[in-house]
Order: sequence, then C-alpha cells, then structure tokens
Amino acid sequence: LSGLHTSTTLSIAKNYYPPSKKKGRTNWEPNPQYFIDKFADSPDHLRNLHFSYVVLLRALKKASPVLYNYEIKTGDILDDEMATILMRRLLDSMILKSCQNVFTAFDENLMFKEQVNAITLQENFKGVFHNVSSILDCVQCQQCKLHGKMAMLGYGTALKILFLPEDMLATSLSRNEIVAFFNTIAKMSESVREVRELTNMYWSTHTRLEKSDASVSSGSDAKLLSTGIDGIEVLDAAVGAVSSLADQGLIDESTESNLIKQAFQRNPELMVLSKHYGSNLSKFLNFLPNIDSQISTAGITDNDEPDAIVIGTGLAGLAATLNILDRGGRVVLIEKEHRLGGNSNKASSGINACCPQNSTDGDYLESFKEDTIRSAGKSSKPHLIETLVENSEAAVQWLKDRVGVDLSVLAQLGGHGHKRTHRPKQGMVGAEIIYNIQRAVKTYEKSGMVKIMVDTRVTQLKRNESGAVIGVEGVKMTKDGKNETVSVTSPNVVLATGGFASDRSSGSYLDQYRPELMRMPATAGEFSTGDGITLGTSAGAGTVDMDKVQVHPTGWVDPKDPSNPGKILAGELMRGVGGILMNHNGERFCNELGTRAYVVDKMFGHDPQYAETKSWNVDTEIPTFSLVLSASAATGAQKHVDHYLNKGLLTRIEGLEALAKWMKLPVATVKASLQEYQRDAKKGKDAWGKVTFNGVPQKDLSSEVFYAGTVTPVLHYCMGGLTIDKDGNVLNENNEVIPGLHAAGEVSGGIHGDNRLGGNSLLECTVFGTIVGKKIPIKPQKSIQSNNLRQGSGAIDKPVELRNISADELKEHSAEDDCWVAIHGLVYDLTDFVDEHPAGPDSITELAGQDGTEEFQAVHGENILEDFDPIGTFVPV
Repeated sequence: LSGLHTSTTLSIAKNYYPPSKKKGRTNWEPNPQYFIDKFADSPDHLRNLHFSYVVLLRALKKASPVLYNYEIKTGDILDDEMATILMRRLLDSMILKSCQNVFTAFDENLMFKEQVNAITLQENFKGVFHNVSSILDCVQCQQCKLHGKMAMLGYGTALKILFLPEDMLATSLSRNEIVAFFNTIAKMSESVREVRELTNMYWSTHTRLEKSDASVSSGSDAKLLSTGIDGIEVLDAAVGAVSSLADQGLIDESTESNLIKQAFQRNPELMVLSKHYGSNLSKFLNFLPNIDSQISTAGITDNDEPDAIVIGTGLAGLAATLNILDRGGRVVLIEKEHRLGGNSNKASSGINACCPQNSTDGDYLESFKEDTIRSAGKSSKPHLIETLVENSEAAVQWLKDRVGVDLSVLAQLGGHGHKRTHRPKQGMVGAEIIYNIQRAVKTYEKSGMVKIMVDTRVTQLKRNESGAVIGVEGVKMTKDGKNETVSVTSPNVVLATGGFASDRSSGSYLDQYRPELMRMPATAGEFSTGDGITLGTSAGAGTVDMDKVQVHPTGWVDPKDPSNPGKILAGELMRGVGGILMNHNGERFCNELGTRAYVVDKMFGHDPQYAETKSWNVDTEIPTFSLVLSASAATGAQKHVDHYLNKGLLTRIEGLEALAKWMKLPVATVKASLQEYQRDAKKGKDAWGKVTFNGVPQKDLSSEVFYAGTVTPVLHYCMGGLTIDKDGNVLNENNEVIPGLHAAGEVSGGIHGDNRLGGNSLLECTVFGTIVGKKIPIKPQKSIQSNNLRQGSGAIDKPVELRNISADELKEHSAEDDCWVAIHGLVYDLTDFVDEHPAGPDSITELAGQDGTEEFQAVHGENILEDFDPIGTFVPV
C-alpha cells in the first residue's frame, strides 16, 4: 500500500504545474523539488514502490499460463487479436525471465502456514483493502477516484493470484480484474521510471540536497524559501541567468547591472521569465525584450548576415526555422504569399509516427518501414525511408512538447498495417500545427532573431566561385503594387517551397513529365508552381522521380461550383473511420483502405480505355463517385464531418430511401450494396480483401443516418523533386553535396518513391525540417545593447469589463475591412487578422457579422483564441 501511495505521489510530482499561457507552459510540467521534499527523508517509500512492482511482476509470472491462453472478447476481432498478441509479447518478455531469482525468493503460502493466525491475517488483509476503498469513495474528483479504484483492484488481483492455488486461477479471475491488473503494472512501471527522471532533473540544477521546507517555521524564513516568483530559488535563477549571459559576453555591463537591480527588486516580469526560462539561456535572452521594448538583442540588421535563409513557410520551412532559432541562430524567412502556412495548413488526416509506447496498437518500426516501402514501390529509397520512420516518434513528440499541438487521437489510414496516424481531438491537424508553430516562430521577431518577409519571391540563388550557395536575390511586392529588389546573403539557404501540382502552364513541370494530368483538379494551392525546384536546378541540383505525381482518390466536388479546378481534400480519415465508395451504379468497387494508387486505379478503371491500357487520356472526363458514411462512422471523424457539412460538401441524409434519392438510384440497388457490405463485415473479409470494417451501417437501414458527398480523383502531391541525402543536403547531378544548399518537404524528391503513404507528408516536413534546422552552424551572437530596464511596479492590470454586443450590432460589422465574429459567447474584431489567417481570408470573412462558433469548432481548438482579446460579450437576443 505504501508503494501504491508512492506511485500516486510521483505522478503528482511529474505533472505538477498545469498548462498556463501566462507562465509560458504549454503542457503539464514536473516539480523535482516536490519529489525531493517528499522522499529525501523517506527513501523507504521508494523501496516500497519497487517491492510493490516486484509483487505485481511475480503475480504476472504465476498467472502467465492462464493469461497466455486467455480469450479476449470485446466485439472487435481486430482489437481482440491485437490485444492477444501484445499480452503474449509481454508474457514472453525478458523481464519476467531475468527476475526469476527475485520471484522465487518469497513464498506467500508461508504467511498462512500457521493455522492459528491464518484466519486473522486474511481478515486483516481484507480489512485494509476495504478501508482504503471506502476512503476513495470520499474523493471528489471522479477521475482520481477511478484511478485509485483501478489501482486497488489491480493490486488486489495480484495478491489474489499469489494467494490462490494455480489450478484455481483460470476460473477465479474476472475480465475487470485482468484489465485493472495490467493497467496497474503499466502505471507502476511508469512510476519506477519517474523516480530516475525526477532525480536527474533535480541534480541537473542543484549541487547539494535542499528541501524547500527544511527548518521553515514561520515569518521571513517561510517567505525566503517560497516557491512563488518572489522566492529565493527564482531570485537565484534570475541572477544566475544574468551572470551567465554576462560571462559569455552576450550582454554588456550596463544591461547586466540593470537586470541584477531588477532581480533584487523582484521585478515580477523578470522573475516569471527567470522561473520558467532561467535554465534555457537562448530563450531567456530571446524573451528579454518582452520585459521592455527598449532592450534589443543581437538580432538581424540590414548589415548583419543571418545563419540561414529559409524559403517557404509550410511545416518544413517553419520546422527548420524554429529549430535554428531555438539553438540561438538567426533566420530570414521568405514567403512569396501574403500569409504563412502553405499546403501544410490544409492537411486533415494526420501525421504518422510509430510510437512503441502506444502498445495497445501493436505498432513497430519494421511494420511502418515495410508499409512505406510497399507504397513507394520500385522507386523506394531505403536510406531516406529509414530516416523518415526512425525519426517519426521524436517528430511527433516535438510537435506536442515544443509546438504545443494536441496529437492524442490515433487512426489507421489506408495502406497502413496499424494505427499510427496522429491528429488533434479538436480542429484539423494542419491548421492546428501551422497556427501553433508560426506563433512560436513569431515570438523571436521582437528580438530580431527572425525576420519574416512575406509577398517576396526569390528569383535567384547567389553562388561564389567554388559553387557554394551564399544567398538569394528576389523581388518584394509592395502595397502600391511596385516591386522592390531584395538581396540577402547567408552561408546556408533552405528550400522548403513545396511541389508543382498547380502549375498547368505550357512547359511547366506537370506539362513536361505528366501531360495527361494537365486537366485534372488539384488540392494544392495556386502557389504550388515548383519555384524551389527551378532555383535548385539553376544551382546545379539533380532531380529525381519527377514523373511521380500522386493522384489522390478523394477530393470533394462542391455542388455549388463543381467545375472549379481547386478541390478540398477528403482525407483518408473519412474512409478510415468507415466511409465507403460507390460508383454511379450504386456498387462498391474497391477496398477503401487500400493505398492511394490502388484506389485511384480502381476509379480510373471505370473508363474502358484506361482499363485496357492503364494510361489516362487527358481528354477523358474525370469520373466522380459517392462517399457514404454511417452515423457511427461520422462520429469517428466528427470534427471533419462538421467542417464539411458547414462547407456544403457533405449532406446529412436520414434513411435508406433518402440516400437512394440523393444518389439518383433505385432503393433496391443501394440497399443490396449496403446489405452485402454488412454481410462482408460479419465475415471479416470482402471481395477486394478488406479485413477492417469500421462504422458499418446499422442493420435497420431505414433508420440509419447517412452522410454523403461527391468525390473525384485529384492531383495532390509531387513525389519527385530535388535530390537530397538523409541529412537534407541538396545533391548535384553527380550525387555530390552542393555546399550551403538544403531542402526539406515536398520540394525534395525520392523519399516517397512511386506513391506517398497517407500521413507521411507532415511527417516528412517535420523530420527533414528538423534535421536541417539542427545541423546548420550557428555563429556567435553579438552583445545585447545597453538600454534602461523598466522599473516594474508589480501591479497587475485589472481585467477589462466587456460590454454586451447584440446580434444587430454584430451584423453591422460584416465587411472584410470591418470584420467582427462571435465565438463561444464572445465577440472578436478580426479585421487585422483576416489577411494573416493561414487558411486565407474567406474562411473568416464569410462569418463576418455572425456567430461563427460551429464553424470555428470544426477546424480549431479553443486555445487558439488565447491570442485574441474579445471586445464584448455576445447577447444574441
């Protein structure tokens, strides 16, 4: 019981400080001092934790024969098989074999050998557990109560296993007990690891053991050792950070003197900064100007050369930029559009990552690698695929921890053998990632560490006599429509400009390599014209797989504008949760979870000429199909469904007859197809080899609620591009590194081979953007200029009382240059943000003067509103 209590205390220490924008925390953060306070004088509690863990493992070892053959029945055949495989993998693990001597060192049967005391001892055991369980009933937090009850049941199950004869185990363990048992083992294992992590965290910032409450009795001593921003620890962090900056020559004596003075005066802004960033000098230095705008750091001036020029502001460019900035480097970030984000902002299905700790999904690196190689086909490049896959877990973790994106939902997309595609609980994955990462990058603007140049097109790479790239030249479009010449030098240029799928001009890359696709609609933005490939080849770069242009099977056909060449993607997720594809005859024709190339081939196969030649005719009409989801399938992608409903791309349909009417087909035809699908789902396999059946329509089709839309094949991604190595260096036609030139994202080629696997695009951008951002050399910074630091009074601004805004008043502000929108009961003036919105102005202006809560929720998480101050409270009546 002491071990269980210790486990709970460790969880509190590891997740002590809640997320707080004001305090610069995006996730729950640990408190190593709390850990020391609790266990420095009670090491026996940590020994009890290990004792409890061994008890659980001994029980697991004893029950292995029963658990190995335990029949799991949840109703989902795939989940059952997966759980069985994982449980057997645990039972076969080395830990149960390596600890054999420990397991046999104690025999529970000896406890009850003396019959006189056996009954009393058994009653004592029961009494203790019943008392603890009763105490848990008094806990107010339902989540805490649930975890506590689970731990008690899990540990009780372990003791039950150890006390019972082996021949009684098979008939004595309930499903709930086994579930609680495994969860408790996992939690205890995590706690053992947390002891080491918290210990390392503490000693990374201390040279001797100090308890925060040691010898504290009252008054000034208690205040001196306070853990608030005026405490001695925070003061020590502030003085230490300032001292380190001065020792490294990053600030001059005058600035050092001012900062030390403010620290001893407990300037609240400086103290908060020191508390959270005192151990990270780069960020501490960068954020200093937020205390006072007169403090200027060693940023980029017109005569100062940055460490890197990054061209393109999709995820690849922003990932490279943020990694350079976090290392103390300086960047000029160039974007030819007016807003940041590129095509990454449109991503909807998710980002892949093989995370072994998500053991419930049974994924492993070799499986992810095999799926990617299979999709890449004959053009696969194993060394690039290995780099992509092996860095996937770190990439997603970085997006969670550094960028602050929720990626807690897992899905299995087409072509994948396991659930490994991560997305947020709220909002679209692309919009969430881009909003958060561009916000992180922009925090460096004030210090001058990053200079962002929008409306700027790079026209030429500058090279020296040896052929190394040393800068760029370009033009900037001004507000009055004139062009200004731009010239920037740097020893490193990063190309992150995306693909070329939207350039249908004569002589374009699409025209040169895939002329038969010139009339096909595309999901990429109009800006996807292959600029980076042109820049790279002008500097001697080689290209690879330029004819490999991915056609995605499902782009939405907008019933209001069906001929528009620009389409919104209906991502794999819509089929992953259970969406089925039907042709104009009301028939299914493929395994919806197959690779993109496979599904497109089945779609194109409806054309007789293609079916015979396997070659698409540019003059052939692009086919359309129906994508149909049941109510249960729609629930699995609710945010996406709501978004597409709001866009008019999906239609909610009640009952089979209404669905048949929407499809313009006889009821009997549609019914026959759906019933055949239901039968296939029961069998576990259909005619096209589909074995995973999510969101199958309910038996009574007349009362089913369907969500249906029209889809068509669309140009989606260019697998080809500049030749790179696994470090993101651009290679020339002889596969030699071009000094100073790097590439990441869709502008590079070779990573995806013949066909990109769904969810690997955002992963490629993050992995290779990070690799490039971490390898670029950083020059030493100049000292911070001496300026006076504001004398903080410590006063806290009072919250502004918001006035009520009626629906009629809201309607008066419905123009692009006067744009108010109500969201979650508050009114925001988004006029200045319209042009900066990564997804474009239309998404906001179409909601001007209205309550946009429903549309907002379908795309974004509520935390995004933290950066906007409301102007009033919405009172609709």
